[in-house]
Amino acid sequence: MQKTPLIDAHHHLWKYDAKEYDWIDDSMRVIRRDFLPPDLKRELDAAGVSGAVSVQARQTVEETRWLLDFASRNSFIRGVVGWAPLIDPKVTGIIEGFARNPKLRGMRHVLQGEKDDRYMLRDDFNNGIRALHHFGLVYDILIFERHLPPAIELVDRHPGQTFVLDHVAKPKIREHVISPWRENIREFAKRPNVYCKISGMVTEADWKNWTEDDLKPYLDTVLEAFTPRRLMFGSDWPVCLVASSYVRWHKLVSKSIARFTEAERSRILGGTAIQAYGLI
Repeated sequence: MQKTPLIDAHHHLWKYDAKEYDWIDDSMRVIRRDFLPPDLKRELDAAGVSGAVSVQARQTVEETRWLLDFASRNSFIRGVVGWAPLIDPKVTGIIEGFARNPKLRGMRHVLQGEKDDRYMLRDDFNNGIRALHHFGLVYDILIFERHLPPAIELVDRHPGQTFVLDHVAKPKIREHVISPWRENIREFAKRPNVYCKISGMVTEADWKNWTEDDLKPYLDTVLEAFTPRRLMFGSDWPVCLVASSYVRWHKLVSKSIARFTEAERSRILGGTAIQAYGLI
């Protein structure tokens, strides 16, 4: 039987520009440089990962085109989660233009950066989510843990839409605070149309001093709540480099799921991403 490919469900690419990436402050200077497909391929090969999903880092349609162009020229980029102006009245036409490309598998908006914690519940934003559903595209949810209650409300408005929660909703790992994140994650996971990425955790911990024990309560929570069927590995490379190498993070996730069956491990490390995003 052919083995399921190992997939990194979440990484970024960019040509570094201080203005475009002003969120990369002095503490993150290790990632103040270009990160392009050849750089990613080296990381994937070192970890034994065969494919990846490129996720937007800038809120521009130009970046979506740029990522799709890379995907067309690099077969290991199996899919793209881009950006489109979901609140734009003409968003359906914008998405339709991108959706002709089979490598476009979803869209994302940086909800964690909006001043209004309930931005995702705006009528125009929800019209944009309905447009994604029309074209069979996933919506990636990027939030902090405080946004989980409105995110639950968002998902409940769209029971037929596939959602993927990024970075386990960024709990307060650095402060060792687990509630109410744990309770809200368990509630969120009751929605069968929501998947979750095991990603972005080391950057929510103490970058220089985190340990596996710091992450364990949060990993155990999502492993129980979502089960391997709706969990997928993501590196969040190159952002993860401020706290961990690619290989170290991949090994940690692999170790944390060692107790599961081979089929369940295969789901987390590749199968779930292939199913959720409909990767080709």
